[in-house]
Amino acid sequence: MPNSNAKLHSNHRGGREASRRELVSRSLQSAQHCLENQDFGTAYAHYLLVLNLAPELKTAVKETFQFTLFKWAEELDSLARIQDLFNCYEQALELYPSDEVICNSMGEHLFRMGFRDEAAGYFHKAVKLNPDFADAKENFYRVANWLVERWHFIMLNDAQRNLTYLRAIESAVRSGSKSVLDIGTGTGILRVSLVVTETVDAGLFGEGIVESLIHAWEHLLLQPKPKTQDISAGDYGRVIPASATIFGMAVECKEIRRHHRVGMQEVAGVCLSNSVQFFSPTYAAAGSEETVEPYTTEKLSRIPGGYRALTEPCQVMTVDFNDLQELKSLAARKPWKLSLPVTEGGILDAVVVWFVLQLDEEHSLSTSPSEETCWEQAVYPVQGLLDYSVKTGDTVMMEVCCQDCYLKIQKISSLPSECGMDFSDREDTLSLGNEAELCNALAGLQTSTKQDGSTPVCVLESTEIALLNDIAYHECFKAAMSKVLLSLNPSKDLHSMDVDGHGSGINLQENQTTSSLGVDPDALYILDVSEGFSILPIIAGKLGPVRAYSSVEKDQHQAALHVIAEANHFPKETLEFWLSHLEEESVVLQRPKSDKLWSIIILDVIETSGLIQQEVMEKAAISRCLLHSGGKIFPQYVLVYGVLVESESLLLESAVQGTEPTLGFNIAPFINQFKVPVRVYLDLSTLPCVPLSKPAELLRLDLMSPLLNSPSREVKVQICKSGQVTAIPFWYHIHLDEDHSLDTSDESSHWKQAAVVLDEPIPVQAGDELVLDVQHHKSNISITVKR
Repeated sequence: MPNSNAKLHSNHRGGREASRRELVSRSLQSAQHCLENQDFGTAYAHYLLVLNLAPELKTAVKETFQFTLFKWAEELDSLARIQDLFNCYEQALELYPSDEVICNSMGEHLFRMGFRDEAAGYFHKAVKLNPDFADAKENFYRVANWLVERWHFIMLNDAQRNLTYLRAIESAVRSGSKSVLDIGTGTGILRVSLVVTETVDAGLFGEGIVESLIHAWEHLLLQPKPKTQDISAGDYGRVIPASATIFGMAVECKEIRRHHRVGMQEVAGVCLSNSVQFFSPTYAAAGSEETVEPYTTEKLSRIPGGYRALTEPCQVMTVDFNDLQELKSLAARKPWKLSLPVTEGGILDAVVVWFVLQLDEEHSLSTSPSEETCWEQAVYPVQGLLDYSVKTGDTVMMEVCCQDCYLKIQKISSLPSECGMDFSDREDTLSLGNEAELCNALAGLQTSTKQDGSTPVCVLESTEIALLNDIAYHECFKAAMSKVLLSLNPSKDLHSMDVDGHGSGINLQENQTTSSLGVDPDALYILDVSEGFSILPIIAGKLGPVRAYSSVEKDQHQAALHVIAEANHFPKETLEFWLSHLEEESVVLQRPKSDKLWSIIILDVIETSGLIQQEVMEKAAISRCLLHSGGKIFPQYVLVYGVLVESESLLLESAVQGTEPTLGFNIAPFINQFKVPVRVYLDLSTLPCVPLSKPAELLRLDLMSPLLNSPSREVKVQICKSGQVTAIPFWYHIHLDEDHSLDTSDESSHWKQAAVVLDEPIPVQAGDELVLDVQHHKSNISITVKR
């Protein structure tokens, strides 16, 4: 009997095993059939069943399962089935907990949805699982830049700031302060027995110090020390910093100007004057009900081209952080007027602001442009004036207020000296002596241009304004587009196109190739998929018989382009906004009509930050399939250049250096987990560094001929000066074709540069040779020094 039972159980187990194998086989076949029909959801369900029934198949079906998961996740994302999407990834990670590709993809979905902390966790895990996984490393670096801004490293490396706070804290503790309250020090090292805070930005109030301290005084602190009584420090509440004084001055600065005012009357043959008023977001904030930061920030000691002070520094206001009533009254205080006498003539570009933090009676910190600290200065660009020039004796007028957690300086204008007015003692009103004096003053006051709706207003990002001011960029594109259009339609040159004498291509003052009846049936199609606001389609529209398609999305920007097109005398039909034709942005590169192909496709290859745009090589691959015979992608290829430098500044801005700046605390191992090897938004013309080599060509990225591209390259670089290599700044030569190129390191370029910062400095001697290993994967470039 025992033998019979054993045989029965064996047969039963064998039968179950056969059934399992058959179910697995049928499910695999069904999954494959679903994939062929692009039914990714059902295919995913079949693979889940297979992997749960047959774990031994995990390795065999891994790649196909990943593909199915990613396709199904894209579909769920498009249907806004977010919970189902994350459930699928959690199921996948239960099956493949050590799969870096799935971790990275999960992080990408989280990042797109705004869950940056969670995304960073998955990217970090993917990098730990596979340190050579380029996509995960690039994603982690980008999210780390979001989570831990570079100023945290600069702040923690600011030994003067840390030591001054330490001394003020020690003084307070010695005087009897016992209670502990730490507000918003974040990555700081202020852990002590009284209220200590450094929730201040370049404009002092932007991180909410006033609101935080009002709450602290009302709910958390002892009463402040009465000014008339001498009592023990432990018996009253106290704040470090105790007070602050804000200073400001008017400056001339070309770099600020080109990022906040369009200074061109005409760009590459396109007339801009009087058609549209362009402003940067800081100007829009002045009249907006939204809480928009009313200033930008700059390190004035390092700003390209420098700056000139047009006035002496002036005290804007003071604030006592130990006075609750004063803090409460700030937001309710009515705007007050301030006047600064012009001491040196020039162009009024901005009012810059800094402050002195008085930590206690003995210790203070200044964020002045003349001080080398971790702070930048707040910059209030001047916009909307009829005339920006001022001369000695004139007066710069402005209105100051504290609203929405910000210090606002608005209605900046200039008053000519001929008015003979003195506002130095007037705070709230301009109490003019008589009517004639008032009329003279108003006549001379350079106020904002009239905005009565007759002239459209267009708000652009500062980088978009800098692009509009980039003459070389637009002229280069004009010449390259002319060359392509002429080669594709040479007969038009005899009838309706004039080639100028400078070899820049076709130049039509009036577009004679269109008529009131419509667009030339032989028109060539041009697609511009640049990021942000671009007038390249209008430049193309002036070159000949073309249909120009723009990928500009914002209604305000489309309206501005229509106005500019109309002002340049060519029909509305010449310019179309491509994204308005599409249901999905993912098909932005499809052809305009079934019987038409693109003659020119303009791709945005380099980000303003100095990095290569994501997925640009994939876009180039699609673009090549959609080109007319003889058509071109712009740019056709890009050369990457780099130089070896020694730069202490880049080290301080990229990672916490040792324990000395942080008063002996070992903070570096913790925050340096978020350091990134690539610094962006650099300006090499003002970067404190010593070049140790000549510029070298590191890599070629060919968008028209991808077979010329190599995934890796070794570059030998000759050392020309002894020192320590700490970083490799890099930039690009963007070749629209063989004859027309742009250098992103040029002084007038709207692009910034980037740099790879080495983990450890490399000592070198003149005459040495270093070998750089340059890797290119998708849109990611890595540069390492081979030992």
